[in-house]
Amino acid sequence: MKVCIVHDWLVTYAGAEKVLEQMVNCFPEADLFSLVDFLADSHRRFIKNKTVSTSFIQKMPFAKTKYRSYLMLMPLAIEQFDLSQYDLVISSSHAVAKGVLTGPDQLHICMCYSPIRYAWDLQHQYLMASGLERGVKSLMARILLHRIRNWDYRTANGVDHFVAISEFIQRRIFKTYRRESAVIYPPVDTERFSKSGAVRKDFYVTCSRLVTYKRIDLIVQAFTNNLPDKQLIVIGDGPDYAKINDLAGENVTLVGSVSSEDLYSYLSEARAFIFAAEEDFGIAPIEAQSCGTPVIAYGKGGALETIAGLTATEPTGTFFSEQTTESLANAVLDFEANEQLIDSDLCVKNANRFSVDRFCREFSDFVEARYLEHKGNI
Repeated sequence: MKVCIVHDWLVTYAGAEKVLEQMVNCFPEADLFSLVDFLADSHRRFIKNKTVSTSFIQKMPFAKTKYRSYLMLMPLAIEQFDLSQYDLVISSSHAVAKGVLTGPDQLHICMCYSPIRYAWDLQHQYLMASGLERGVKSLMARILLHRIRNWDYRTANGVDHFVAISEFIQRRIFKTYRRESAVIYPPVDTERFSKSGAVRKDFYVTCSRLVTYKRIDLIVQAFTNNLPDKQLIVIGDGPDYAKINDLAGENVTLVGSVSSEDLYSYLSEARAFIFAAEEDFGIAPIEAQSCGTPVIAYGKGGALETIAGLTATEPTGTFFSEQTTESLANAVLDFEANEQLIDSDLCVKNANRFSVDRFCREFSDFVEARYLEHKGNI
């Protein structure tokens, strides 16, 4: 069986790349394709230093920093990969990778992190955040996204089997493409963040890249204005750092980016981890639970699948229902009133449901089963 893996773009090591890393471990002989590959030499270990076949966008002007600006060319670019020699094509897709061309005797399995968010249900939020709500540029963006939607829906027919990273994304896939999918949760390095027996201290912690949709501003405002007697530590950096720093009161400390050792210490010693984003899956809350730390999270998206609320038999945290400072502050107070119900060992047990070994086993078994079915039908 000759295998290739197609990834949208290789520019960093983030959530999708952590899944790609384990796909490569499952299929170490697979060839890699990507629209662009701008990984630094020091960051190529997760793809086993493989040579990556790239598209013509790789050589476009300013592609290294402005590759997203070539969105209108990405459908054309992904269709230019000649994958005819491969028996199994695995696309690792949150944008256009699933649009590769395959033949009737080839099996195409798509690991779908989400249909293109900014072209479908999140279009209006994307246009607002980009300052494209009105005017000529807004019209051009809307026309482009309309064309992307048409292409994205059509190319869903070229996928034989979809794998969703959560039940939340499973519903989005069905809503968008009217296609069924299997759920295989992404791998989380729960062994890296394991319970240490550290003494709990009286502070809360959140960790994230400081970008708008992560809603770190909401967390900081809730502690500054609604919970001034409670300490919050914010870990991470990003374009919203200055804005969030301006919102922070004396009880909020921004520590920026920290080492893995320091992050582990903060997670292990915190009273609870705060998570305010609506994520497709969400790795950070699982890392916190693997340290035995409860999570207070916004009750939408993937968090509902990775955290057990106070009404569960084995609770590992609690939820707030609205992305408001009042709702979050009430959840913190509710957590403190019921903190004795949450056992740190249960947090670890829950986190281990998302281990790397579990992902590799489930993904390999799924691909093997679908491939045997496919060969039997040829």
